[in-house]
Amino acid sequence: MSGSFFRLIFRNAWRHRLRSGLTVLGMVVAILAFGLLGTVVDAWYAGAEGAAANRLITRSSISLVFPLPLTYKDKIRAVDGVRDLSWANWFGGIYKEPKNFFAQFAVDGESYFRLYPEFVVPEAQMRDFLRDRKGCIVGRKLADTYGFKVGDTLTLKGTIYAGNWDFVVRGIYDGAKKGTDQSQMFLHWAYLNEVVKAKMPGRANNVGVFIAEVTGADQVAAVSRAIDAEFVNSRAETLTETEKAFQLGFVAMTEAIVVAIRIVSYLVIFIIMAVMANTMAMTARERTAEYATLKALGFSPGFVAAMICGESLMLAGAGGLIGIGLTFPVATAFAAKMGTLFPVFNVSQATVLLQAGCALTVGVVAALLPMRRVARLAIVDGLRAVA
Repeated sequence: MSGSFFRLIFRNAWRHRLRSGLTVLGMVVAILAFGLLGTVVDAWYAGAEGAAANRLITRSSISLVFPLPLTYKDKIRAVDGVRDLSWANWFGGIYKEPKNFFAQFAVDGESYFRLYPEFVVPEAQMRDFLRDRKGCIVGRKLADTYGFKVGDTLTLKGTIYAGNWDFVVRGIYDGAKKGTDQSQMFLHWAYLNEVVKAKMPGRANNVGVFIAEVTGADQVAAVSRAIDAEFVNSRAETLTETEKAFQLGFVAMTEAIVVAIRIVSYLVIFIIMAVMANTMAMTARERTAEYATLKALGFSPGFVAAMICGESLMLAGAGGLIGIGLTFPVATAFAAKMGTLFPVFNVSQATVLLQAGCALTVGVVAALLPMRRVARLAIVDGLRAVA
């Protein structure tokens, strides 16, 4: 009986092939768009999601654009609970054209990569980087995007630090896990400071942020307070927060965009739900006499309603499955096209589950009104629809 029931649903679903095909196509586009927009939102939060629970960022309490004296490192390192410490400056150079944007940080090479084990660099390349004051390390995605190879000279036009800066690619790092940002460039803070000291002495010996590794995640709050207490009433007071909170601060600057993308993604689903509902309403109206005949032959109202629901779920499911399947190659192509704009652009399991849930919801909701109408249909009224 169940096999016959599903065959009946299948034949009914494709009785009007053009209408059904266009409905499935619309569903494919909607689910695909929903998945891509969801992945864009995930990419916005990728930095925060990849943050370590035991890393703290110390910056100026006024704004990130105000530097901190390098001398703070000794006091921060002396705070109870701090296991390791490093520092970094945003470099902000332009590679050939302003559109070729990627993150560049001047770091204390040895300690920085010790604090970030997710950046995996071959030992030989790391040794070459540490020996070369003009050396730099780039991420695998960055290297693939611009064709960088070990030994290449990379020239950046300074914006914060004026002039043309030549660096030699001494290493290419890979991510220890899938969500690691592989589109950054790291250069020597000591080299940057040396040049700044010669050209702009007043800006020397300053850093953008300090990165502290805490002995345990349960000590994060206490260590944060202790670090900031060290510099109360100083000429450069500090704000210390978890790495995740620091990353979310950047997301908050574009929160309106993220909210708009979320709204659009669900609006797309709402539109296809209306299209599906219209399709099912037309189908039920055309088959009123058939449903009345089935009820006259003894089939229950529930059986007839189940046929409509099954047909709606079949169309929505077909579109949903194709849409989910297409999300992965389209997302890969989109990420390649965007270059380093989205450092991490992976379709998450949560996004796939949401896509499947949306397809199921559309199938059920679109069938509700036709199911209710057919279930309440009187046999006599239905038979009057016979041409």
